[in-house]
Amino acid sequence: MAVKIDKTDLKILKMLQEDGRITNLQLSNEVNLSPAPTLERVRKLEKHGIIKSYHADVDEDKMGMGIKAIIQVSLVRQLDNALQNFKKQIMEIDEVVECLQVTGAFDYQLRVIVKDIPAFDKLITEQLSKVEEIGQMQTYVVLSTVKKSNVLPLNY
Repeated sequence: MAVKIDKTDLKILKMLQEDGRITNLQLSNEVNLSPAPTLERVRKLEKHGIIKSYHADVDEDKMGMGIKAIIQVSLVRQLDNALQNFKKQIMEIDEVVECLQVTGAFDYQLRVIVKDIPAFDKLITEQLSKVEEIGQMQTYVVLSTVKKSNVLPLNY
């Protein structure tokens, strides 16, 4: 069953994406509703899985995670068991913070974060190189982040 989303729901979603710690009272003031209906709308959005979770956005640099990289991966085989095995192994590597299946010259794009170059070397040589399904990797070290947004581009 699809849930109907109106402009007020969109405002609520925008505010919560910008600040997940906003109080219900502050949120209700922002969307021009009283607190009870605002909370009811938030709970509806949670119940229908539109709001999946609330979490802290931790600063990687301040936590000493100085190397960010994008690794494009081609698999040797596209068989179902090979795909599942690749996904299972990638899920177990903490330094891989995002894995996207993509179109184009590569099959997957990994976003990785590590402390330093020795940790990056260890990730490549001791973990990724042991994933038998990986046939080719191309790595790009991120020099800086120009834009990073947690707010979906909806028509708010």
